[in-house]
Amino acid sequence: MSSADQLTESGKVAARQLDAWVSFLRAHAAITRELSVRLQRAHGLTLNDYEVLLHLSRAEGGMMRRVDLASSVLLTASGITRLLDGLQRCGYVEKVACDSDARVSYARLTEAGRAKLAEAGCDHLRDVDELFTSSYSGSELATLADLLSRLPMTGGDCRSASCTG
Repeated sequence: MSSADQLTESGKVAARQLDAWVSFLRAHAAITRELSVRLQRAHGLTLNDYEVLLHLSRAEGGMMRRVDLASSVLLTASGITRLLDGLQRCGYVEKVACDSDARVSYARLTEAGRAKLAEAGCDHLRDVDELFTSSYSGSELATLADLLSRLPMTGGDCRSASCTG
């Protein structure tokens, strides 16, 4: 293969890579925007609110250290504080101090938060199916999950039930 042919082939590969990347970004942005709009309209929750309630519902005792919760939903410390402040005002979570370390605080799901999650859950899962999973067969979803699990922040730590929904 000549140098010119190699450059042409290299350009085609780069174009395919860019096309895949742009398609992924556009699909993610469009789907998450629509999911958030639907959750907000029907239940007064953002997608991040829903995810926090879901993580807390699956945590032992319905509570997590705030720093761990921030990490699990990919928010900064200030971002999780603002989000949890809003959920506290609604009565969905409460702040709990650590008995052994005053520097540590927990977010705990309240019964109202559990009820709100249950109320929103069926609608949200229906929306996820409509906007995402229904576009693929079962085997395609398994392949897609496997492929996406290779990306940073999506691997083995998100194969547990705490990352579903």
